[in-house]
Amino acid sequence: MRVVYVIGTRPNFVKMAPVIAAMRARHPDGDHVIVHTGQHYDRAMSEIFFEELGVPTPDHMLEVGSGSHAVQTARTMERLEPVLIDERPDLLVVPGDVNSTLAAVLVASKLQLPVAHVESGLRSFDLTMPEEVNRIVADRFSEYLFMHSEEAGTNLRAEGIPAARMHMVGNTMIDTLVALRDRIEAADSPTRLGVEAGDYALVTLHRPALVDGPLLGETVAQLAALSRQMPVVFPVHPRTRKMMEAAGGGVEAPDLRLSEPLGYLDFLSLVAGARAVLTDSGGIQEETTYLGVPCFTLRANTERPVTVDLGTNTLLGLDPGAIASIPEALDGSPDQPPQPPPLWDGHAAERIAEVLVPAYADAGERRAVTSR
Repeated sequence: MRVVYVIGTRPNFVKMAPVIAAMRARHPDGDHVIVHTGQHYDRAMSEIFFEELGVPTPDHMLEVGSGSHAVQTARTMERLEPVLIDERPDLLVVPGDVNSTLAAVLVASKLQLPVAHVESGLRSFDLTMPEEVNRIVADRFSEYLFMHSEEAGTNLRAEGIPAARMHMVGNTMIDTLVALRDRIEAADSPTRLGVEAGDYALVTLHRPALVDGPLLGETVAQLAALSRQMPVVFPVHPRTRKMMEAAGGGVEAPDLRLSEPLGYLDFLSLVAGARAVLTDSGGIQEETTYLGVPCFTLRANTERPVTVDLGTNTLLGLDPGAIASIPEALDGSPDQPPQPPPLWDGHAAERIAEVLVPAYADAGERRAVTSR
């Protein structure tokens, strides 16, 4: 069995680390080939995650880097195609909804290679989001659709996807969190950053709708105001920092603490200790739900409605002014957070391997017969 895993961004690494480990454990004699597209290309956003998550060194580095959606997707396709032709995999495994995933699915489809899509069926129903287009295309052309929540199946059925391609397995991001929970707690990032657990708000913002225009300045001003009621820790994404600097820098607020991006362990240690998390990220909505930390999402919609239904996540809309409502909302939070969704239990990747390995374990024998 020869499998190629295509990854390119921080969320990809977190989702795929347990999948690669489970596949290697279930089929140790197989060829497991890792391609890093380089969509996240600086150390803070890529290499450090490989080190912390235990992902083996990539076999191929495409070094795609930044660019417009079209440039980034095209560059990935151009550099990935010869890799897949040379490797001749039996299966391609891709996660999530980034441009690396879209490019990999398109190349594999043209080469008539079967694709397994991890985190399938999520929908925001907002086609202005590039990620929504990527999700739809990936699900349309993937043979194996691995879902982590019930609404994913509802979405796929509504699009006419056959049930035989769908597999409810759970959430591989939570697999990583569960596996590294002791190390996350030992990191004790709140103490090292000078804040007390349960006393601060953690912020992460990076989406173009929020950081590429006038909303960014208003958002930073609202964070400064929030910091007068509780410390605010803000590890700044490189792209967000660039836009903040272009807009004239930050504001004077002693308890608004800007930092460089953090590794997985340090960041999740901050998430686990936060009184609240403010984000525009998708994956963080899931991690806070598992940890029982109130999450406030600065977006008009979410592809993870299960987090809203459980009550762990509140959509604020694309409205920086809504940040002012967070302290009052926290005062009304329940003492006991709800249980995580079904199958968010640390074993999703094992379920994926249980589906894929039996289907392809004899692929090497079939390949040998064909070549004779």
